[in-house]
Amino acid sequence: MRPPIRTRWLSREPGPDADAYVFCLPYSGCGASMYRQWPRTQGPIEFCPIQLPGRENRLAEPAFDSYEDLAAALIPHLLPYLDRPFAFFGHCASALIGYETSVQLLRAGLPLPARLFVSSQVAPHQGPHGRFLSMSEPELADELATLIVEMGGRPRPDVIELAMGTLLSDIGANRRYRPAEPVPLPVPVTALSWDADEEVAAGQMLGWQDCGQVEFHQLSGGHYRFVEAPEDLLAVLEAGLAEVIRPQSAY
Repeated sequence: MRPPIRTRWLSREPGPDADAYVFCLPYSGCGASMYRQWPRTQGPIEFCPIQLPGRENRLAEPAFDSYEDLAAALIPHLLPYLDRPFAFFGHCASALIGYETSVQLLRAGLPLPARLFVSSQVAPHQGPHGRFLSMSEPELADELATLIVEMGGRPRPDVIELAMGTLLSDIGANRRYRPAEPVPLPVPVTALSWDADEEVAAGQMLGWQDCGQVEFHQLSGGHYRFVEAPEDLLAVLEAGLAEVIRPQSAY
């Protein structure tokens, strides 16, 4: 059995008995608690929320201003857990973090994800994209309040004020992430759109075909429905890893 390896980059220690891990990356301005409504496991899969600097229990640390630097810092903390099939899940801007981390793993000759799940985000070479990029700070504060409510919390002014600095840094990183050409990944991609999403329509995600072999799925709900861990989303995540999950006795 693998000894526990505690890292501030994960909200909890992944269990050694899972057949596969899905590393869940938080939305812009948010921390790992945005996945608090998700189950810890779905069948043989364990969901592992990533905690990024500049939020929640890492509020004192500066947020990263580029996805490239963020991915480079994250990878060493994930390596101890890449001893079995794993995937990244990212929604909106955090889908790009999952992609960039996969690119850097590929270039370094390190273990690659069995699948990359990208939700409600245009392909990296077709961005930047999103309402946040053109919003004023008061508008962004209103959006944070809406998201906090969706996550089951209370949008206290002091919490929103603390989160604004991180959100602005995240938006800057998103604005600067402009790969001229996509790096095709030898990793299957599942691109998820939402039928009531006013942010990104299904047709705007077709550019992911330039990044690897892609499956497209449209799920029911709006832009923030993923925080509820709806059954149709969990089913897609489990099905996407079904072919690579090995018996626990293999570890």
